[in-house]
Amino acid sequence: MTGNHPARGRRTTERKGDVRERAILDTCEALLAQKGYDAMTVGDIAQGAGITRGALYFYFGSKQEVVTALVARTVEHLWERSRAAAQSDEPRQAIATAMQRTVDLWNEHGLVMRTAIDLSLTVPEIGELWNHTADLFITAITAVLERAGVRAGSAPDQASALARALCWMIERTFYHASQESRRKLREASATCEHIWLTSAGLTG
Repeated sequence: MTGNHPARGRRTTERKGDVRERAILDTCEALLAQKGYDAMTVGDIAQGAGITRGALYFYFGSKQEVVTALVARTVEHLWERSRAAAQSDEPRQAIATAMQRTVDLWNEHGLVMRTAIDLSLTVPEIGELWNHTADLFITAITAVLERAGVRAGSAPDQASALARALCWMIERTFYHASQESRRKLREASATCEHIWLTSAGLTG
């Protein structure tokens, strides 16, 4: 027998803790733009989120933990947006879509991405997150290159080595472009897309 009743146990409203955690992360992102990582304090984050310092410590043990969680949220969005594009059967379309989605995220959250890169060598948790995300992208880029006919393998002219070089080139190019303007991000995207297509032998 069927009916119109909602499934038992289905959550229809967001938990208070989830709302507060999102407010903390959103405030942290805003403060990165206003003050920068070094200048902002736990007190600033708590005040902006509308909670006490004590309440903030219920969710995060330090400013560093807040920023790490913010980076984790951002790279998850980056991966979600780019994964489906990279799995496209047509390599040209996969490359174009992946680059456009990368531009979109750098436009929206470029400051968080730059902060992640800046802190990746000194904050182990952020370094692990960033490197893990890079590994996911390297795997996806490798798959696109192989579908385009690049030989599998780790030699300098083979797919996995080219993918690793492309991934870190894209990161560095967008890092610098995002410090200037949205126009520079579009230019960076066009440059990276051209190099990726060239590496895949798709420029002819």
